Amino acid sequence: MAAARMNMNCSIQSSLSCLLKPSSFFNFKPTHFENRLYYPQSQFVSSKRSLLCTCSSNSSNSNFQTGEKAEPFVITTPLYYVNAPPHMGSAYTTIAADAIARFQRLLGKQVIFITGTDEHGEKIATAAYSRGSVPSEHCDVISQAYRMLWKDLDIAYDKFIRTTDPKHEAIVKEFYSRVLANGDIYRDDYEGLYCVNCEEYKDEKDLLENNCCPTHLKPCVLRKEDNYFFALSKYQNSLEETLAQNPDFVQPPYRLNEVQSWIKSRLRDFSISRAAVDWGIPVPNDDKQTIYVWFDALLGYISALLEDKDQPNLQSAVSSGWPASLHLIGKDILRFHAVYWPAMLMSAGLSLPKKVFGHGFLTKDGMKMGKSLGNTIEPNELVHKFGPDAVRYFFLREVEFGDDGDYSEDRFINIVNAHLANTIGNLLNRTLGLLKKNCQSTLVADSTVAAEGKDFKDIVEKLVEKARIHYEDLSLSSACEAVLEIGNAGNLYIDKNEPWALFKQGGAPSEAAAKDLVIILEAMRIIAIALSPVTPSLCRRIYAQLGYSDDQFDKLNWSETRWGGLKGGQVMAQPKPVFARIEQIKETEDGGEQRKKL
Repeated sequence: MAAARMNMNCSIQSSLSCLLKPSSFFNFKPTHFENRLYYPQSQFVSSKRSLLCTCSSNSSNSNFQTGEKAEPFVITTPLYYVNAPPHMGSAYTTIAADAIARFQRLLGKQVIFITGTDEHGEKIATAAYSRGSVPSEHCDVISQAYRMLWKDLDIAYDKFIRTTDPKHEAIVKEFYSRVLANGDIYRDDYEGLYCVNCEEYKDEKDLLENNCCPTHLKPCVLRKEDNYFFALSKYQNSLEETLAQNPDFVQPPYRLNEVQSWIKSRLRDFSISRAAVDWGIPVPNDDKQTIYVWFDALLGYISALLEDKDQPNLQSAVSSGWPASLHLIGKDILRFHAVYWPAMLMSAGLSLPKKVFGHGFLTKDGMKMGKSLGNTIEPNELVHKFGPDAVRYFFLREVEFGDDGDYSEDRFINIVNAHLANTIGNLLNRTLGLLKKNCQSTLVADSTVAAEGKDFKDIVEKLVEKARIHYEDLSLSSACEAVLEIGNAGNLYIDKNEPWALFKQGGAPSEAAAKDLVIILEAMRIIAIALSPVTPSLCRRIYAQLGYSDDQFDKLNWSETRWGGLKGGQVMAQPKPVFARIEQIKETEDGGEQRKKL
């Protein structure tokens, strides 16, 4: 039979102008960790046609020189579905968004970083009842679990929106009414194959054998409902024109190709209400139906902009920062963000977001992750074993942003030890040790004077500029690589010049050695700024070792990556490791432990 069948019977275009016990929910079991880490302490559009803002981030720090008000930069993660605790895929998106937000703050932008939880829908109600709870209490528990994990991962968000927030409900109802008044909502019967996990009707041609959802590998169920529909097909041409005129709207480019393919296959209207779901926002003027979870949740990007003092209406929310500069999402929800959402905004007369970026999936040891396979990556376990800097660095450095990426514990440990403990941490520690031994921890000259006639300064400046460009292009792995190259260059420089030997000679060689230490420490100062979007806690410790305060670190901006920050007479802190190597711990046959540094 056909996967879906619609029969129009009625036009309504003119009708409307947890607190679960966490221990029982998470079901944590004591585990023995084999590895441990030890380290020291817009506005409304006046016309019916929506506008797409194509402004791009400034490539310079003009805000610091001109004193002009910083350009707003609004970045969002998906609002995470609270049917289950946070997983590594959610953490990966949020880590990436946090790194981008921190970089934009370094540029002097007024950043609004939005994250939150999507808390309505059949799947959530089912999850709550299966655990002997009710949906509201269930949502409280899982939403708090996300907040706790974000804190552990050093996520510095500005707004956390929950779709059960009353101000969000007010925004959703007003938005629905605008779309209805524009003639884009009608009532109809719908019969089709429905995936409960996706909360979405599926086309039969897109399903696997036995009508299984290709994402969840579970059979879809046949449903027939009397629902309200959004006239997506009306925006076929508008969406095609938008993508043709603004190819950067969907990134990376191969995601744009996917979206264009979907649209060219002809858009179909979609249901925006559910008659059989009680846990949701009631449809205005029809309390027998609730608003479809996606039509609800996407509005969280706008409702999150409201301040506590604001009236909960679209005008207040939109004037507080819309349109978003960047929606960061997983590729599995690209259709909702790059097709449904723009059409909804066009219908309501609102500006479109500037960019939608769909990243890939994570695998483990080359295999797709799944609870049934027992190979999932638990983000709480990972951050508690290795710390936030190691987790953030590995996933941003080793996964080319946009592509799928693989995690293996051996590679994780090897990369983190080689890059953070050795290349960066050891370079800083041995340089400060030499400075303490030979110069009483005091710099003998300004870093600009020390670098005169040296190629090293030019190498660092080129790498910093390369890192900036990569950050702006969302090439986070390449940005990490450029900063790491500064550390590699520093290690080559110190090994070549051997200041420890020059100090023994005294006189001019000793003076040259003292200046070499200033040069290396200036490079470390620059690394501490340039890598801070990725590893904020590590970079704070590096900056502290260079004699700076927390307050000075918090006020840094990208312009301070220019060579010349360290001055003669500055006193460095006493050397101590900023990032120790990860030790591998294995159980011995007699039940003891054997430690092995990798």
